Amino acid sequence: MSFFYDGGVILTYNVLIGSKTFGKITPEPEKILTENGCHVIHNPYPDFFREDQLIQAIEEIDAMVVGFDEITEKVIANAHRLKVFAKHGVGVDNIDIDAATNYGKIVCNTVGANENGVADLVFGLMISIARQIPFADREIKNGGWPKIFGSELWEKTLGIVGLGRIGKGVARRARGFEMKILAYDVCRDNDFAYKYNVQFVELDELLKNSDFISIHTPLNANTKNLIGEKQLKMMKPQAYLVNTARGEIVDEEALQVALRDKWIAGAALDAFAVEPATGTKILEADALVATPHMGAYTKESLNRMSLMCSQSIVSVFKGEKPQYIVNPEVYNLL
Repeated sequence: MSFFYDGGVILTYNVLIGSKTFGKITPEPEKILTENGCHVIHNPYPDFFREDQLIQAIEEIDAMVVGFDEITEKVIANAHRLKVFAKHGVGVDNIDIDAATNYGKIVCNTVGANENGVADLVFGLMISIARQIPFADREIKNGGWPKIFGSELWEKTLGIVGLGRIGKGVARRARGFEMKILAYDVCRDNDFAYKYNVQFVELDELLKNSDFISIHTPLNANTKNLIGEKQLKMMKPQAYLVNTARGEIVDEEALQVALRDKWIAGAALDAFAVEPATGTKILEADALVATPHMGAYTKESLNRMSLMCSQSIVSVFKGEKPQYIVNPEVYNLL
């Protein structure tokens, strides 16, 4: 074993695993931790950690693999020994980044680990809602044989809201359907746009001209309820909305009305404002395909995320900078 040493004394680091899917595919991610002097402690609760549970658990913890756990300022203030929060995913909206930085805690994520899984799911959802596959499946299993008329993706216009890694993955796949691609992003990668024939436009233009709209922005103060009543009314009545990012980016009450009153043809959601979404009103909508925030849940994506979390934690314990730091300015305070 390659334990760390400090003046001849073997150091053992306590690593708390909040994510329920960490290391589920292969034992290698946990092995990396244990072979580098880490004592692994798994979340004992049936769901992710709540604030009060974490405050009790985190005082003697040196690093944490974060799932959907609530990493608030109170939690961070009680993490006296902790050096690094490693998010088992990309979105860090459940971590108070400012507080982490102020308390000298490094925050990492797993940029790029799940982009293929999510981008694949986008097309699965678009085809499912456009061709009403879930409805057809239910009807035929219940003894029916309905005539179902759907829409094609071929040569349609796809609007991508947020052309980051996942958005780019969706754009690459759209070429196989010979789709026209519009994109809205505050940061424009013009080289990528030129290579893949993507046209950057403002959000209003994208909404008005797209047949399918796929959301891939992070959740922040500027993107919360980015798609509300006003934006939904701009969309074509034959258009479809897909959200695999964060639920709060779409105003679910407005979307429910849009589907009921046929402002748009349908929607597919892999993310909800409240999760689990069981009992959420939006699930009552007929023209909706819903999945349980499973975009990153492929064997390949989960294993990459787990390995990246372990590697980031070990790097921090060795005094090295991990590759994907969310708050690099923390090093100015350490």
